[in-house]
Amino acid sequence: MSQTSDAMRREWKINDAKRDAGLTTPADIQRFDDIQYGIDPLWNKLDVYRPKTAQGKIPVIVNIHGGGWVYGDKELYQFYGTTLAQRGFAVVNFTYRLAPEVKFPAPLEDTNNVVCWMYENQEKYGLDMDHVFMVGDSAGGHLCGLYCAICTNPEYASNYTFKVPNGFVPQAVALNCGAYNPLGGEGMIGTEQDKELMEDFLPEKGSAKERGLINVTDHVTEKFPPVYLMTCVGDFCRPQAPLLEEALKKHGVYYEFKTYGTEEEPLYHVFHVTIQEPEGQKCNDEECDFFRRIMKRNR
Repeated sequence: MSQTSDAMRREWKINDAKRDAGLTTPADIQRFDDIQYGIDPLWNKLDVYRPKTAQGKIPVIVNIHGGGWVYGDKELYQFYGTTLAQRGFAVVNFTYRLAPEVKFPAPLEDTNNVVCWMYENQEKYGLDMDHVFMVGDSAGGHLCGLYCAICTNPEYASNYTFKVPNGFVPQAVALNCGAYNPLGGEGMIGTEQDKELMEDFLPEKGSAKERGLINVTDHVTEKFPPVYLMTCVGDFCRPQAPLLEEALKKHGVYYEFKTYGTEEEPLYHVFHVTIQEPEGQKCNDEECDFFRRIMKRNR
């Protein structure tokens, strides 16, 4: 493990614990916790959150957490997830295998296994598989983008051994403060620390083959799902968002691009996960409204 990954795990864990101190599950939310969805007994676990008043199958949001590919789990996103559920969705919040212990493409395999689990358990947990949305932030935004490419670009999907079930494609996605072009040259993340993270994540430490696989911007087609593309003033990944916007625009993919905060009142990377942040709640409201509009448009 690189010094960067080790430091990130230690420092971010402290900060996230402070962020969530004193928070509890809302009284109007029903939780189903620590459900096994894959073969790894530690990392392949998920939660489902639902409004207690909801009956039958309801639209779903799948959360792919961030953490620089080396940090994070579903527990760090549980309160963000339950607030999304309060907006009328079933939320599937899962932990995936992390680098450097497990390398790329393990998180994509895990994401696909979550979708397989959802099809198999849709009746038990009331999951409307005709209306599935995904959210991902930071490294989770990157993984969400790659998984969408696997779902919609057969040539790209042929690089992976797993198969997407039932022709699944998310109905729309929200990509938040993400890294979409981490090995792409212009606009790449670029710092030594970021390069260390990618070397921890990639088996060949960024070989030519991996460079051909890892950038979301290279694999967008016209079939990519609609995107709510979010960044903020103060986000260290902010330069990445216009790169994805360019790819979406080039292929005629419907998207909405929103930058939160101002130069006078900047925000911070993945501010929307802090549920005490008013601008974060506004962002989450607007993303859920985006999902509802997409549902209406596709009826």
